[in-house]
Amino acid sequence: MFSQASVGQTEIEKSHSIGPELKQAIKDSRIAVVIFSKNYASSSWCLNELLEIVKCREECGQMVIPVFYRLDPSHVRKQTGEFEEVKIRWSEALTDVANILGYHSVIWGNEADMVEKIVNDVIEKLLLTPAKDSEDFVGIEDHIAKLSMLLQLEAEEVRMVGLWGSSGIGKTTIARVLFNRLSRHFQGSIFIDMAFVSKRNGDIKINHLSAVEERLKNKKVLIFIDDVRDQVVLDALIGHLGLNTFTRKKSPPEGFDELVVEITRLVGSLPLGLTVLGSSLRGRDMEYWIDLLPRLQNGIDGKIEKTLRISYDGLSSEDKAIFRHVACLFNGAKVTNLKLLLADSGLNVNVGLKNLADRSLIHLRKGHVEMHRLLQEMGKKDVRLEKPENQEFLMDSQDISDVLSEGIGTQKVIGIALDIDEIDEFYVHKSAFTRMRNLRFLKLYSRLRLYREGKLQLHGNFDYLPPKLKLLHWDEFPMRYMPSKFRPENLVELIMEDSKLEKLWEGILTLPCLKEMDLSGSQNLIEMPDLSKATNLETLKLRNCYSLVKLPSSIPHPNKLTTINLKNCRNLETIPIGISLKSLEVLNLYGCSMLRTIPLFSVNISHLSIDETSIEEIPSNFRLENLSYLSMKNIKSEKLWERVQPLTLLTTMLSPSLNQFGCSRLRTVRFGTFPDISTNIGRLYLSETGIEEVPRWIEKLSWLRVLYLNGCINLETLPTRINLPSLYVLDLSGCSRLRDFPDISTNIKVIWMKGCNKLEYVNLNFFKLTRLEEVDFSNCLNLDKEALFQQRTYLGCQLWFSGEEVPSYFTHRTTGTSSSLTVHLLPSSLSQPFLRFRACLVLFDNYVANFRFKGRFWNSFDSFGQQAQDFWGETEYYSIKPFVKGSHLLILDCDIHLSIGSDILAEMNYTHVDLQLDFPSEYELKEWGIRLCSLADNQLGNPNTLPHVFETDGGNTLYQAGEGEGCGSNDQVTERSSKRMRVNHYT
Repeated sequence: MFSQASVGQTEIEKSHSIGPELKQAIKDSRIAVVIFSKNYASSSWCLNELLEIVKCREECGQMVIPVFYRLDPSHVRKQTGEFEEVKIRWSEALTDVANILGYHSVIWGNEADMVEKIVNDVIEKLLLTPAKDSEDFVGIEDHIAKLSMLLQLEAEEVRMVGLWGSSGIGKTTIARVLFNRLSRHFQGSIFIDMAFVSKRNGDIKINHLSAVEERLKNKKVLIFIDDVRDQVVLDALIGHLGLNTFTRKKSPPEGFDELVVEITRLVGSLPLGLTVLGSSLRGRDMEYWIDLLPRLQNGIDGKIEKTLRISYDGLSSEDKAIFRHVACLFNGAKVTNLKLLLADSGLNVNVGLKNLADRSLIHLRKGHVEMHRLLQEMGKKDVRLEKPENQEFLMDSQDISDVLSEGIGTQKVIGIALDIDEIDEFYVHKSAFTRMRNLRFLKLYSRLRLYREGKLQLHGNFDYLPPKLKLLHWDEFPMRYMPSKFRPENLVELIMEDSKLEKLWEGILTLPCLKEMDLSGSQNLIEMPDLSKATNLETLKLRNCYSLVKLPSSIPHPNKLTTINLKNCRNLETIPIGISLKSLEVLNLYGCSMLRTIPLFSVNISHLSIDETSIEEIPSNFRLENLSYLSMKNIKSEKLWERVQPLTLLTTMLSPSLNQFGCSRLRTVRFGTFPDISTNIGRLYLSETGIEEVPRWIEKLSWLRVLYLNGCINLETLPTRINLPSLYVLDLSGCSRLRDFPDISTNIKVIWMKGCNKLEYVNLNFFKLTRLEEVDFSNCLNLDKEALFQQRTYLGCQLWFSGEEVPSYFTHRTTGTSSSLTVHLLPSSLSQPFLRFRACLVLFDNYVANFRFKGRFWNSFDSFGQQAQDFWGETEYYSIKPFVKGSHLLILDCDIHLSIGSDILAEMNYTHVDLQLDFPSEYELKEWGIRLCSLADNQLGNPNTLPHVFETDGGNTLYQAGEGEGCGSNDQVTERSSKRMRVNHYT
C-alpha cells in the first residue's frame, strides 16, 4: 500500500533523488490512499505524486481511495476554492481522483472511526484476490449465492457446509472461487486438497490435535477440504446453466442454437462434460460440430470418462455389477421392481443401491433409479469391451440384429436392450432365443413410436421364449397369441404396447411375480385372460385397446392392484359387477363411451376419471370419501350429481362441458343441485358450463388455488367482497357476458379475462392486489384501456392488451425500428433510491422470453472537460409467457435502484442515463415506449398510493400532473432542465 504520509524524506537514501524513489514506491503499491486537505494544492510534491498515481491507475489498474479531510470534494473536482489557481497540467489528475467514490470527513462525527473505516477498507481490498480461472464460468454466481446463504458468515457459531456429488460436476471449481472470495473475512484460512496431499504423502497422521484446537480457539478461520470421501448431503445442480457453461456466453453463437442444445443434451448438462467439449469446440465451424455429433451419440469423451471413473473404480465387484445392470437396462426403473428383477441374481440390491447413491453414481428419486447419461455411457462401454462370447448384455443394434436373425446367442447373455427405431426391418429366427436359456431381461422397445406396422417379423414357427424371463418388453409384438410353450411364472413386468395380440393365452397361468402388465395400444385385443393367479399385480394398463369388449370376471387379488387404466377403450361395455378391489386408488375410464354402469370399487379410490362415458349414475353405496381428483368432462347425464357422496378430501374437480353431450342444462351452482364439494378442494374446473352465477358460499373453499370458469358464456356476475385466501389462478376467458372485474381474492397472482367483451371498467381494488403478477385483458373490446394506462398507482403486475402500436399516453416512444429515445429528467430525480418508469412493449405472437432494462449513469462535461466514473444500474428480469397470440401490448412498471451502499448518485452529480432494453434478438419486438414516474412516486414506492406521473411538452418543460395521497405539494411545477436520458434498444 502507498500513502502520501507513508514515505518521508528521511526514509530515502541520500544518494537517490526523491522523485524516482517515490515513483517506484507508487508503482510497487497495489493501493493508494490520497488524502486531500486545504493545503494540498500548494505542494508540487503532492501534485506530482498524484499524477503518478493516476497514471498507475489507468495503466496498471491500481486501486485508489480518496479521503477529503475537512474539504468539500467539489472544490477538488471543479478546482474551486483553494484549488482554483491550480496549474492546468494537474487539473485532470485532480478531477479524476476526486470523482472516485471515497471518504468525506464532514460526514464523520469521530475521526478515529473514519481512520478505522479507511484501514478496514484498504485491508479488504488488499486481501481481495479474484480467481482468474473462474472468470469465464457464466452462472457460477448462482452456486456461490446459495453457499454464502448456507454459511451465514455473520453467525457466531461454527458452520459446516458440504458440497456433494459425482466427479466432474464442478465442486472444486465452486469451492475455490468461494474460498478466494471469503478468505479476507477470516483471521486464518486454508484450502486442503486431500487427493493431492494423499498422493504426495500417503496416509496422514495428525499428532497433537488438541494443540491445533488450542491455537484456533476464539479465532474466526475458514477451512476448505477438497475430495473428502465421507459423503455429506448437498445435491449439486446445473439446470439451465448448462448452455452458459458450454459456450461461456449467455447465448450460443449465431446459427449454432440447435447444435448447442443437442450437444448439451448428449452430455447431460454435466459441467465437466460441457467444459471439456466447450474448450475443444469454441472457434470451430459448424461442419466440425455436425461431424462430432455421431461420436457423442455413440460414446464418451476420454477426458470426461477419466474423471467419472474415479468413483466407479472404488466400488466392489458386486456394486459394479449392479451399476452395469442399471446402466444397460434399468435407468429410470422403479426401485421395488428392480429388487424383484434382481432377486435371484445373488446381488445384495439394497446395499448396492445405497452404495451407488452415496457415491452419486445413481440418484434415488420418488421411488425410481436415475443415472446420469455420461455415467450410463461409461457403464455400457465397459460391457462392450468384453469379448463377444463373455458379454452379459447386448445393446448394439447391429449385434442384436445379427444374434436374433441368425439365432447365435449364448448362455452368457442375461439382458438385451434394443431401440427398434434404430434398425431396419428384419426377421427374428424361430430359434432366436433357444440358446439363450439364461436370458432374464428382454427389451425390444420403440422410444419414438414412429412405426405401428412392426419392424421385427417372425420367421417360421416361433414358439420359444426363455423360461427365466423376468422382464418381457416387446413393443409391436407381431403374433396374435403368445407362444404356446411360454411359461411366464417368473415375469415381473409384461409390456407389449402396440402389439398385434388378440388374446394373450388360453386358460389360467400362474403369475406370482407379475407386478405390471401394459398392453396399451393393442388395437386387436378382444379379451383378457383370467388373471386370478397374478396375486401381486399392482398396475394394469389397457389404454387405446379399441377392440376390448369386456374384462375378465376374476381380476387379481383385491389387496394389491392399485391402478387400472382403461382410457379410450371405446367398445368396453361392462365391468364385471363381482370385481372387488379394496386397494384400487386410480381408475381411468376416460373415453369409454359405451360404458353405462360402474360397479362398486374400492373406498380408497383417490383418482377417478369418467370423462366422455355413458355412465348415467353412480351406485348409491359408492362412497368416495378418499377421492382427491374427479374428472367428469363431457358426460351425458345430470343424474350423476344426485348420488355423489360428500367429497371431503377432494382437491381437484373437472366439470362437464357445455357444448358437448347436451350438458348446457347445468345453470346455477347451488347446494341443492351441485355436489357437496369438499372444502379441501384445490383445483376446480367449471370450463364451458352453463352456469349463470357463482354463489357466495364458494368463499368456504378456503383451500381453492385454481378456478377455471373460462367459456361460461352465461356467467354475468361474480360475488363481491369475499376472499378466497389461497386462490392464485382465475381464468374467466370467454365469459362474454361478465360485466365486473373479480373481487374474490387478495392473494391472486394470475387473472385471465381474454374476450370478456362486456367488461368496461376495473374496480380500484384491483390496484391493491399486491401479489398480482399477470392480467390478460386482450380482446376486451369495451374496456377503457386509457384509464388503466393513466392509473397513477404503482403497477406490480404485467398487463396485457390487444394492440399494434404504443399508445400516445407513453410520451417517449420508438417509431418503427428506431433504437433510441431521448427523455428529459428533473434535477432531483437521482436523489431518490430508484428511478421508476412505466413501459409498453408491442410484441407479436406466442413465445417465452426474459428481458430487462439496464441504465448507465454518467456526467456531462464540466468546465474542465472531465467526467466521473460511470455507474450501471438495472431492473430485475421480466418474463413473457406463451399465452397470448397475435399483436399485443405488454404494460409494466419498472425500477432501477440508484443507491451505491450508503452513497447516493446525486453526490456524483450525474446528469445523463443511457437506458438499454436487453431483449432477445431472436424474437420480434415491433416497438416500445416509456413514461417516467414522478418524484412523489419515487419517494413513496408504495403500491397502495397514487404517485404522480410527469408530462412533457416535447421540449424541456416539465409539469407535475395530478394530485394524490401523500404526494407532497399540489402546486404545478415548471422547470428547465438540461438533464436527458437516452434510451437505446439493443437486439
